[in-house]
Amino acid sequence: MPSQLTSVVSRMWSKQLLVIFFLNYLLKSQSVEVTTSLGKILGSTHTTRLGKTIFAFRGIRYAKAPTNELRFKPPVPVDPWPGTYNATEDGPVCPQPVLVPASEDCLFLNVYTTQLSAKRPVIIHLHAGGFYSATGRSNWGGPQYFLDQDIVLVTLNYRIGSLGFLSLGKELPGNNGLRDQVVAMKWVKQHIEHFGGDPNSVTLYGYSAGAWSINLHMVSPMSRGLFHKAILGSGSAVGQWPLPKNQIEVAKRQARALNCSDNNSQEILDCLKTKSAEELGNSLFQMMEFGINPVLIWSPVIEEDFGQERFLPDDPFKLIKKGNFEKIPIILGVTQDEFANMAFPMLSNATLLQMLSDNFEKYAPICFIYERETPKSRQVSKGIRKFYFNDEPLTNDSFKGLADAYADLVGFQVNRAANLISQYSTQSVYYYKFSYQGRYSHFYLPDSNGTIPYGVVHHDDLIYSFYISTLFPFFNASFPEKEMVQTLTTLWANFAKTGNPVSENKGTTAFPIWTPYDTKSRKYLDIGEKLVIKGNMFKERYDFWSKFYPICNCV
Repeated sequence: MPSQLTSVVSRMWSKQLLVIFFLNYLLKSQSVEVTTSLGKILGSTHTTRLGKTIFAFRGIRYAKAPTNELRFKPPVPVDPWPGTYNATEDGPVCPQPVLVPASEDCLFLNVYTTQLSAKRPVIIHLHAGGFYSATGRSNWGGPQYFLDQDIVLVTLNYRIGSLGFLSLGKELPGNNGLRDQVVAMKWVKQHIEHFGGDPNSVTLYGYSAGAWSINLHMVSPMSRGLFHKAILGSGSAVGQWPLPKNQIEVAKRQARALNCSDNNSQEILDCLKTKSAEELGNSLFQMMEFGINPVLIWSPVIEEDFGQERFLPDDPFKLIKKGNFEKIPIILGVTQDEFANMAFPMLSNATLLQMLSDNFEKYAPICFIYERETPKSRQVSKGIRKFYFNDEPLTNDSFKGLADAYADLVGFQVNRAANLISQYSTQSVYYYKFSYQGRYSHFYLPDSNGTIPYGVVHHDDLIYSFYISTLFPFFNASFPEKEMVQTLTTLWANFAKTGNPVSENKGTTAFPIWTPYDTKSRKYLDIGEKLVIKGNMFKERYDFWSKFYPICNCV
């Protein structure tokens, strides 16, 4: 019996060893480790749309937690860590309504690569969200599409809302969310080679608020040398809305929303420091001024000199005209309809529509984002009423005027950037309109049960750059949308590699030669079912705005 028992135990133990060995093999095959000057980082593996293995390092801390004494302060780079950093899961989103999990300790980035030993171009994505929402988490910016291209992708969080953009003058100059981005870019420059990336070939790809951010990085002395190309989707910081030197009035609204005194800047700051991050984030909807308007609340600011290192020392429009900006190849463009969908909630609310119609000079600057309560503001409001609405009262028949005006609040700022930068830069400017109408969208026609997209609205091109698993299906081989995924990621990856979006497909039927933009020909690429070179995008509408906001001083 003893010998038989020993034999049974031996066989059982051998089986257990085999199971343990197999489990360890599986675990090792699903994890990967790199070593940086900060310490070791453990990642995980995933799969691209076309079956490549992704080495994913998610939730890497790039700055110290901006909490307690560091709240409302510039970011502090992370210190080295002992042991191995677990980067197998996303970090939380920065405080905001709706999205979870949220935490004030949110300064994390994700790195995705398919080749650790290579030296590939890097794309850093700066997320959209109006400087008050969104995230770089993998369920909102999944790498499964982009990583079929030979690039390294970095996504990140930066502080948003009052935690990132509170600006009170001397007490708090502002722009801390943009400073977060600078620290993240410095992290990439210092460490990306360990992930197969080339620190000397970095492309910033930003959307909406992310595109505003890139435009400001182009002129900021703090961002010099940290990137080499840029893709600006649906946004720029040189449009019709002048950047302020502070946002004290917005800070007062934030204070009142949380039952704080708004007597002076110091009292506002002291009180907001006592509020929880959840209270600050969830108060967003109390910051709206007119229905769900404006689409931009917290803003970057031109910093006055209080002895601090300034992210933005002057108006970006002026800095570009002076030639004081990074002259790099850029792509910029818009979607076909941008914020045209904002017309629907306006028309569905008879009270708001009547208020806008009766008090157009008061509410139009809030809706369409330009200066307020100035002689020029009144002039612009009168022009908009005549151009878009034929000087008539706003009714349910005013849809087209509202839709075009809302679309142009984004479209004109991008068009103005194309005209401005192409005149003062020595590098190529590529201009596009995304008009591909897929089956999925960020906005569907009311009463269609989420089945009929309205046009091609703001963010819709992001559907084909990133796997947004929270909202959309995975576009595998059975989806017709796969063709646009391939097209868009190829264009952006080509640009990241060479500075030319069609460099590897010159003159083909699928990829026509994309001529750089200039103010005479006004050529752009229409990205639809086919890629077609066209000219004079929305000429009449953009020319209308250009009369009020010219690039020269001749009007």
